[in-house]
Amino acid sequence: MVDLYNLARVLHIIAIVIWIGGVAMVTSVILPAVRRLPSTDSKVDLFEKIEGKFALQARLMTIITAITGFYMLYYIDGWERYFDYRFWWLHAMTLVWFLFSMVLFVLEPFVLKRLFKEKMEENPEKTLLVMQRAHWILLTISLVTIFGAVAGSHGWFIFN
Repeated sequence: MVDLYNLARVLHIIAIVIWIGGVAMVTSVILPAVRRLPSTDSKVDLFEKIEGKFALQARLMTIITAITGFYMLYYIDGWERYFDYRFWWLHAMTLVWFLFSMVLFVLEPFVLKRLFKEKMEENPEKTLLVMQRAHWILLTISLVTIFGAVAGSHGWFIFN
């Protein structure tokens, strides 16, 4: 018989590894490489090709993360953990998921794609720098959250 809780946990972790690992790749490898390209046209073309593929993957991973995460909370009836400061990482996980979901499903398709093109025409260097800094902020928040979630889910409460 399949243990749905443990299956959900495994799928949750795999989705997060793919999602946040992709964010790390974009932040630390792809954006710096794109910024070093000589022409603005090649920067826009390469970034849009890569971002388009990764955005689809990231959307799918955030959906899997949401389904599995909420299932695990439901299964253990862990909703009261939102009222316990020792589970700060649960709030952080929810916040990171919400931020990325807003970017991936709302802001990027309806606002950021158009804004990116406009700003790249005005000042490509500054636009890519701002984008890279925003990615570093999101990646840092994500890594702190992962640290807290792994530590907290294994009984290590930093704030007792």
